[in-house]
Amino acid sequence: MKHLLMYGIVILLAPILASGSVQAAEEKPLWEAGAGVSVLSLPAYRGSNQTNTFVLPVPFFSYHGDFFKADRHGIRGSFFDSDRLDLNVSLGLSPPAGSKDIDVRTGMPDLKATFEIGPQIDVTFWRSENKARFFKLLMPLRAAFTIEGSPQDVGWVFSPSLNLDIADLPGMPKWNLGLLAGPVFGNQRQNAYYYSVAPQYATIDRPAYDAPSGYAGMQYTLGLSKRFPNTWVGAFIRYGNLDGASFADSPLVLQKDFFSAGVALSWVFGESSTRVMVDD
Repeated sequence: MKHLLMYGIVILLAPILASGSVQAAEEKPLWEAGAGVSVLSLPAYRGSNQTNTFVLPVPFFSYHGDFFKADRHGIRGSFFDSDRLDLNVSLGLSPPAGSKDIDVRTGMPDLKATFEIGPQIDVTFWRSENKARFFKLLMPLRAAFTIEGSPQDVGWVFSPSLNLDIADLPGMPKWNLGLLAGPVFGNQRQNAYYYSVAPQYATIDRPAYDAPSGYAGMQYTLGLSKRFPNTWVGAFIRYGNLDGASFADSPLVLQKDFFSAGVALSWVFGESSTRVMVDD
């Protein structure tokens, strides 16, 4: 539902920037480390008519152990042996948004940056013989917390999506394409954090509103990436739509169609001398 944090642990952004980073089985270093930079354009919040641009650091890290793995597919462990089911850790971040910078929220509390974490089950419907292309259902369920001295619980987010990844695009060797599409759902606390208007903040143009739980719109993401010997480049564009959302009547929803986009470049400056066979 939300991702990116102005404070910078943008390694969590990588599954979006590199959603097409699938490769056939190959030998890779046990671990790699690097860093880079990203430029991101995001709405102040989903439904806002104002856009923010961020320039953020991009830490880069991958690890391919027998049990634990961390790479652009996410953080995951081999909890059970299955060709069709995977259990991952799903992470999400959202940027802070000062109410003084958002016209419709003037006088309301600022939106704090949030961190999301929870389990994700992936179901593979189809995979090519060389495992370089696949079609999956991703089902992440994340609890959200504000990032501040005393973190506050701001509910949970469920965002199932269909994911098609295609490695080595025709005519574009080593370029990888990722497509994701699916709905977003939030509980009452999550939706209220962004879309409720408490009576003390109501005005003539901004009536009091109590956001309910439920459907929170659709989102569609396209990611493109390529790994070079010592660098990695990725880009994404995401379209979101709030038609039919449970909080669509909130006075804080000014735009039901919105886009996010970003590009990132990372340099890999260290790697393990130990090589392992990686079969994604």
